[in-house]
Amino acid sequence: MESIDVVVIGGGVTGLAAAAAVARTGAGVCVLERHPQAGMDTSTHNSGVIHAGIYHPAGSLRARLCVEGARLLYAFCSRHGIPHARCGKLIVAIDEAEADALPALLARGRANGVEGLSLVDRDFVRRREPQVGGIAALLSEASGIVEPETLVHTLARVCREAGAIVLPGTSLVASETNADGIVLRTERESIHARVVVNAAGLYADRVSDALGGERFAIHPCRGEYAELAPSRRGLVNALVYPVPPASGHGLGVHLTKTTGGAVLIGPTIAHQDSRDDYERGRLPVEAFLEPTRRLLPAVTLADLRLGGSGIRPNPNRPDEHFADFRICRDAANPRIVQAAGMTSPGLTACLAVGNLVQQLVTEALAD
Repeated sequence: MESIDVVVIGGGVTGLAAAAAVARTGAGVCVLERHPQAGMDTSTHNSGVIHAGIYHPAGSLRARLCVEGARLLYAFCSRHGIPHARCGKLIVAIDEAEADALPALLARGRANGVEGLSLVDRDFVRRREPQVGGIAALLSEASGIVEPETLVHTLARVCREAGAIVLPGTSLVASETNADGIVLRTERESIHARVVVNAAGLYADRVSDALGGERFAIHPCRGEYAELAPSRRGLVNALVYPVPPASGHGLGVHLTKTTGGAVLIGPTIAHQDSRDDYERGRLPVEAFLEPTRRLLPAVTLADLRLGGSGIRPNPNRPDEHFADFRICRDAANPRIVQAAGMTSPGLTACLAVGNLVQQLVTEALAD
């Protein structure tokens, strides 16, 4: 049986960032990743937006770690040459009712510590995004984009350089807790860990059950994208969002100009039972025309192409508006550190989440 200080289950951006942070303390760390390579689920099936921290309730982990994480992520990307841009975002109101909602968003963002927020008028919107409709907007200068796959590969390299071991194609099969930690059985070997970090994303609830930890539920939510045809990518310069829907579910179908120049339209929201089905029952491209034209009136159906899709590990049920990240030492088994429910803005927050997980792991190792 192999023995190590810490095992991290899940090799997405959360698990990799946590593993790197823990390894830098001198602890022995390995990462178990069920896929052939790291980051093949939610971490790379998203639009790559670096969120500023506007939307979530003040004091929540999602708000605090987003603001801190964005700052860390911009610095990390600059240091490691990861494609990114602090391009800014417009949250566009298309009528007076939506314009009346912008001051509340501004106040929430400022309460969360977001800098570079301001209300702007129609003329400003036209100068910045000439093809975008609307009568007013909230400008977020701190918002940006990153190339997710390069981020994942860089985090994996940083883990290895810090001394962490990444084991792809390795799943947790069973576990047993003893006085000194937790014995994890994989397909090939048994590993004794003093502390286990559950960063298993879409399967974090099932991994927690397998470890004998707290019971909670992950609610898979698929988001689908369309794209502007290459010849029409010049219609959008940066990030353009609608005012969030009153339902509180998601941020609305928005426009993202990626680091590679593509313009993504989405994501939609559809809760589903499957955690791995990205394609069955996909929306037709026609479903994206109306939400796109609310922001880009000149768009026609011929301008749209179907894009990719992703599945978010939502901590909230479909009938709930908000649930926070679950980042804590487990109440049922304090040898477990939970890093679960990492829906948006999980990509933005990953480095801040990693630092928080490292603090919890250090406490657990000291007990």
